[in-house]
Amino acid sequence: MNSDKEFEFTSEDFDFLRGIVTKTTGIVAPDDKYTMYYSRLARRLRTLGLSTFAAYRDFLKNNQETESIELVNAVTTNLTSFFREKHHFDYIRDTLIPKKASEGDYTLRIWSAGCSTGEEPYTIAMTLLDAISDNSSSPDRWDIKILATDIDSNVLKTGSAGVYDASRVSSLDVGILRRYFKKGSGSNQGKVRVNPILQEHIQFKQLNLLHDWPINDRMDYIFCRNVVIYFDKETKAGLVNRFASQLKDDGILFMGHSESLYKTSDRFSLLGKTIYQLAIN
Repeated sequence: MNSDKEFEFTSEDFDFLRGIVTKTTGIVAPDDKYTMYYSRLARRLRTLGLSTFAAYRDFLKNNQETESIELVNAVTTNLTSFFREKHHFDYIRDTLIPKKASEGDYTLRIWSAGCSTGEEPYTIAMTLLDAISDNSSSPDRWDIKILATDIDSNVLKTGSAGVYDASRVSSLDVGILRRYFKKGSGSNQGKVRVNPILQEHIQFKQLNLLHDWPINDRMDYIFCRNVVIYFDKETKAGLVNRFASQLKDDGILFMGHSESLYKTSDRFSLLGKTIYQLAIN
């Protein structure tokens, strides 16, 4: 019993709900996520006007197609920031774009898988445009498309809008702020909006990594950072194998700082810290 809580939340409730999340997304919630599930889903019960988790389970069973999305939105973690794990973007700027330019290859297809509220794909776009400028290339010469996907429909709305609290960019370089962000005024005081030139290159789209990928392009680079840590070993291996098939022959996979492909896949070779290149067989 949870006498100190607003709603009774039993282990059966927790197992039922995390089971749906795992089935839907592949994300495995360990036992220590019990309190997090309660606190986030208690808000959902209040929104729906429900008085018990048993009632919520019944509601979910009767509205699974729509409510499972709300469930996933509530319990998935969307921790992100601009230029997070900066060494990845340095590698793009200092190594990958100069290589592309020297080869006369001006087409770039990039996938930000698990893009959350959009900071990652916008950082990719900023890095690319600055690197192109540093290499004395005309931006008009380049064909750049960035696909930004997430399972959470709410964070995609934020990313697509491109409006953030000013505190989110306070630590960025002054030059980057000047080039790529505009301060809000009036009702938007304390907020910033990304430069529309970045949005021209990015498509935000809802996508479940465990389902079919309606993606026509093979990718130069795939960012999937701090996502697979939530999957079991078998799901992780299957996902990485699918990424390999989605990349061009010399494609690059960027993983999160706590992730590794060791004993997961032999289709990649390590280039640098959590930077992997598709192995050519």
